[in-house]
Amino acid sequence: MFEPWADPTMRRALVEVVLLGLAGGALGCWIVFYGLSYSAESLAHSLFPGLVVAALVGVPLLLGGAVGIVLAAVAVAAAARAPELGRDTSVAVVVTTLFGLGVVLALSPESPPGIQGLLFGDILGVSDTDLVLAAILVLVVLAGLRVLHGQLLVVGFDRASARAFGGRPALVDTALLVLIAVAILVSVQALGNLLVVAVLVAPAATARLLARRVVPMMAVACAVAVVAGVGGLYLSYYASTAAGASVAGLMVVLFLVGLAGRRIRLRRRPPLPAAPPPAAR
Repeated sequence: MFEPWADPTMRRALVEVVLLGLAGGALGCWIVFYGLSYSAESLAHSLFPGLVVAALVGVPLLLGGAVGIVLAAVAVAAAARAPELGRDTSVAVVVTTLFGLGVVLALSPESPPGIQGLLFGDILGVSDTDLVLAAILVLVVLAGLRVLHGQLLVVGFDRASARAFGGRPALVDTALLVLIAVAILVSVQALGNLLVVAVLVAPAATARLLARRVVPMMAVACAVAVVAGVGGLYLSYYASTAAGASVAGLMVVLFLVGLAGRRIRLRRRPPLPAAPPPAAR
């Protein structure tokens, strides 16, 4: 049971999945609650060219990803100003274009071997420096969520009346997107551009099936993400499967198990008593 953790590579991967579970589980609850799953996926795909350029030039992937997200945000804002296009269409056009550009760069003959790993990540390749940077960014995400907790509740509960209770919807939306971008930067090196959304959506979606209040939901989401991360590493070690894909796959499996369990509970719940007939006049 403890054999995998004798390897320093596996120990670093373990720390990484715990960090990803804390950030992704807590933030993912707000992503699910606010209906921002598509936005999270769009941000993840739009930073791909920045990751590829960073790998080609030899600068840190976090720097390349940050530049890619900023450029994507500017491009989306510019495209959204066209009156003929809606915001969703603008996002789709920009994200598809940037992701395609990143794929072209990654598959060019000049690209070094292994650069395609940016699509699926390399959780077993994280260094001590990567862990330190990830820990700092995770603290930023958790601290941001703590500061914004009240505002997130007010705006999420009733956006139309939020201003009357001191809510600031524009600030909340902007801050939440920034935190999503930071969380993606933390996760993308481990899970890759295509799998990073799993840690931001699947554990929170599972927790939404099991909890009714926000704080318990966040605790359950973090636990699910960490359990799936550790289980994925065990699966990768003993079954020789891709580590990042194993982690993401187990997160989805836990969601399906939770969904099936919820449906079984609903079917076994006794039916509500029928309303009595109206009294005769």
